[in-house]
Amino acid sequence: MVERAERRKNTFATLIAEHKWDEIRARVGKMQSADIAELLMRLEKRDRVLLFRALPRDISADAFSELTHDDAQAFLHELSDEETRGLLAELEPDDRAELLGELPGVVVQRLLNLLDPKDREKTQVILGYPEESIGRLMTPGYVALRPEWTAGEALAHIRKRDPKSETVSVLYVTDDKWHLVGVLKLRKLIFAEPDTVIETIMNTSVIKGNANDDREKAVELMSRYDLAALPVVDSANVLVGIVTFDDVMDVAQEETTEDIYRSAGVESLEVNLNKASVRLLYSSRVGWLVVLIFVNLMAGAIIVHFEETISHALVLVSFLPLLIAGAGNAGSQAATLAVRSLATGEVKMKDWFQLTAKELAVAAALGVTMGFVVWFLGIWRAGPEIAVVVTLTMILVVVIGSLVGLSLPFLLHKLKLDPAVASSPLIATVSDVIGVFIYLSIASILLA
Repeated sequence: MVERAERRKNTFATLIAEHKWDEIRARVGKMQSADIAELLMRLEKRDRVLLFRALPRDISADAFSELTHDDAQAFLHELSDEETRGLLAELEPDDRAELLGELPGVVVQRLLNLLDPKDREKTQVILGYPEESIGRLMTPGYVALRPEWTAGEALAHIRKRDPKSETVSVLYVTDDKWHLVGVLKLRKLIFAEPDTVIETIMNTSVIKGNANDDREKAVELMSRYDLAALPVVDSANVLVGIVTFDDVMDVAQEETTEDIYRSAGVESLEVNLNKASVRLLYSSRVGWLVVLIFVNLMAGAIIVHFEETISHALVLVSFLPLLIAGAGNAGSQAATLAVRSLATGEVKMKDWFQLTAKELAVAAALGVTMGFVVWFLGIWRAGPEIAVVVTLTMILVVVIGSLVGLSLPFLLHKLKLDPAVASSPLIATVSDVIGVFIYLSIASILLA
């Protein structure tokens, strides 16, 4: 077997030297992909590259997918940028993901640098970065320096850079393996003496994002630390790109829009409202409305259960919309505050107890205020007994609705779900059910 492989190698080496490309293609067309891969790695470097270039793209891609991980990496270094890009495009999706998912960051950086923006976006998808990750946002348009360079050498390097670089106001310092070791502002570099070593003036405390982190993390970091650009590294701390301010502004707008839709129980629209079809608008809204029908059935069941209490004081029904609206509105207010704070990173799960205590005090004050108002309405419309029922109910439903509105976003966040799903319709409906139960329970006890 080894002798046969060696003879095949010698045969192809001779054919390549004689430039008999038609015969080479004819012979290769009769071979299995695994055999072609073995042949490639047996040939000398120059012959290997020439043979690979002579192969039809589909055959070369199939053969490449048969290489071991180490051989594939070594072979990529031997190809030109254009050949590498073409090869990646021809690989099957699973082979592409397997290869690129294991490449070191420095190779990833090379691949991204050789692509135009459209192809880069496709490649970032291929590289296996999650759909809404920082890796999908990043660009390789940055300037990197070495820590051992002098300020003069660094400035000379910057002048040679492609003027299309996304930003040069912030410079990134990497070692010879492209590990991120520091950052340096251009202003500081300009005013440094020419013989100043970069390592002595760079900042080693680097705010950075991981390529696999959620893109909202980039928004949070850049907002918190007022960054114009965020360096992006892989799991080995290799600098693979940067995210610029305009990128995260687009993300922030998208996330805000998505949260607004979800807070109203509407699925996100991919088109402008005036271009959306009736079918799209219907499908984006019908889901929550149908779900809430079944939740509201619980309120109906509670009313039926307290039918006897209601029959003795029909005036109770007239206050029902007022009370459940108070509970729903208070809950929606608390939920909005919680969702916004969780989304911006202002609060964490550990803050729930402290916030609950604070919300309890606020909700109690709000409940008493609203109870004071409905006391007079109860006296005016139904007398002191009903007024007591309505006032106590208002205080309780505002407090409980507020606590539900605050806690539900935290619960969803704990379950790794978007807190915005704790939409106003859901909070209002849950609060309605609780409010009906509390109201009629108090009425049945005090009016018995």
